[in-house]
Amino acid sequence: MRTSKAVWTIRYTILNVAYFAAFCTLHAYAAVYLLGNGFSNTEVGILLAVSNIVSAIFQPWIAGIIDKPGYLSNKRFIIIAAAVILAGTVVLMFAPGNKLIIFPVYALIYMIQFAYMPVMTALCFEYQKAGCDIYYGLARGLGSAGFAVTSLIVGPIVERDGLGILLWVNIASMLLTGLITLTFVKPQVTTEEEGEQMGSAGVAHNSFIDFSRTYPAFMFLLVGTICFFFAHNMINDFMIQIIRTLGGNETELGYSNFLQAILELPVMALIGIVMKKVSADKLLSFSGAAFFVKILILVFATGMPMMYLSQSFQMFAYAVFIPASAYYVSMTMEDLDQVKGQAYITSAFTIGGVFSNLASGVILDNVGMKAMLVAGSAVCGVGMIVTFIAMSRMPHHRTH
Repeated sequence: MRTSKAVWTIRYTILNVAYFAAFCTLHAYAAVYLLGNGFSNTEVGILLAVSNIVSAIFQPWIAGIIDKPGYLSNKRFIIIAAAVILAGTVVLMFAPGNKLIIFPVYALIYMIQFAYMPVMTALCFEYQKAGCDIYYGLARGLGSAGFAVTSLIVGPIVERDGLGILLWVNIASMLLTGLITLTFVKPQVTTEEEGEQMGSAGVAHNSFIDFSRTYPAFMFLLVGTICFFFAHNMINDFMIQIIRTLGGNETELGYSNFLQAILELPVMALIGIVMKKVSADKLLSFSGAAFFVKILILVFATGMPMMYLSQSFQMFAYAVFIPASAYYVSMTMEDLDQVKGQAYITSAFTIGGVFSNLASGVILDNVGMKAMLVAGSAVCGVGMIVTFIAMSRMPHHRTH
């Protein structure tokens, strides 16, 4: 019996909402939690940089294992990841202020939570190809809405009652993740259909050099992605400083974060319809231009209205890039390379963020806000050009 599209989409939506609720408490409130437990700004920076670097290395490695036929599937990895994060969070509940315990445990669960993001995406396309109708864009967009709502609710509670709510949201999210993931059971297929699925799996390209030769356009897309997320993270990580120079404060920070997160929902929900008219490669080039415009507006901003205008471009930049890159991997890569492709994209997000963390603060402290934003615009501009060339001039899948 075929499960309806609505049921599969609801399941995958709950998975996304749970993921991004935890992403909000673990990542967006990381500095709040760590500073509240006695860490210095330098220690926070070291912990997050180490976690991000390890995550960028770990994601393609674990993806290579998942892509190979064997025990570790997308579904099993998500359940294992949720269990590790749940256990780590419980440990944190009994170690308030204990930096020797908090540092390794928080670094681990921060890294694991980032690492299973591409596996979530790969899970969707794996089940789609098995005959399960999932509306990816809508589910992913509602995940972003879950992030926005969690941030709005959690912020005042942290201010009033302390840090405990962050851990409780994390625990609830991981329990929900595990339970929902267990309901992902593929429909039974006939022997003929199973043979067709096995025949379409293709060849795995587990060596980085072999992978690069097979997907040349994708490798240059990764360079563009690093540049885009250099600028994207620069804005997000230093948003309060940007807002203060434009005459705002923490209230405007909340408005800005909510605005960009909530605008992602309609675009991601409609991306499936858009892609019937515009291909994923063209959408990636379009989103690259939007990333560039978003940060360029801030170079010339003189007040909060221009900040809000810049944040509005989130709907053309991040909100287009995320689903378009996921569909691009699904459409251009062999089945046995799917998880690696999604993982490389997420690793590029992380690498862009690490470079941004290392460079932005130094530029801001030594030269100033305007110089930081100009540097971010220049890097993003390079990414826009590289992505356009890759998507319009290079082969997407080269057969040997």
